[in-house]
Amino acid sequence: MKRPEYLPGHHYHFYNRSAHRISIFREADNCLFVLRKMKTYCRSLALTPIAYCLMPNHYHFLIRQDGEKRAGLLPQRAFNSYSKAYNKRYGHSGTLFEGNYRVILVENEAHLLHLCRYIHANPVKHGLVADLVEWPYSNYLEWIGERDGTLVDRDFVREHFASAQSHREFVLDYLVRRELPEELEACLSAWERW
Repeated sequence: MKRPEYLPGHHYHFYNRSAHRISIFREADNCLFVLRKMKTYCRSLALTPIAYCLMPNHYHFLIRQDGEKRAGLLPQRAFNSYSKAYNKRYGHSGTLFEGNYRVILVENEAHLLHLCRYIHANPVKHGLVADLVEWPYSNYLEWIGERDGTLVDRDFVREHFASAQSHREFVLDYLVRRELPEELEACLSAWERW
């Protein structure tokens, strides 16, 4: 898959999964390590997190590049650091991920909004929780105003959703109907088959 050109003001969806589908996040501290790295690198690279979700064997980050530094540096740096820490902590050797991270340039507003709900819906979609408010490793709780975390662009949320309830309903609609726009469905189907 060809890497997109990285440009200020554009949104990028980064994702990857573990080699052999092992658990890459074995405990809460693992997720917190990655989120701290994400916060540090977003700040130093002038990136804004829009939506994210850490799952036991994969992750999704939707990031806006605000400056000239390539958004692709975020997954490189955060997960290189995490892989080293994981290998040391658990005596693991070899690769932690199936390959290099994947990245998709988000090309329009509809894709952007549907991708946010797809990312936030992951824990319910994969049967890890019954209600999204039970999953602490995404920024869904920030989107709906139930947690005061910093890995979110609150202006983006307010600009696109009139209320927390409107975002909840948007995500719930996807969980009930499992329908996304055709272009996004094709992208994500390729991811899920990968």
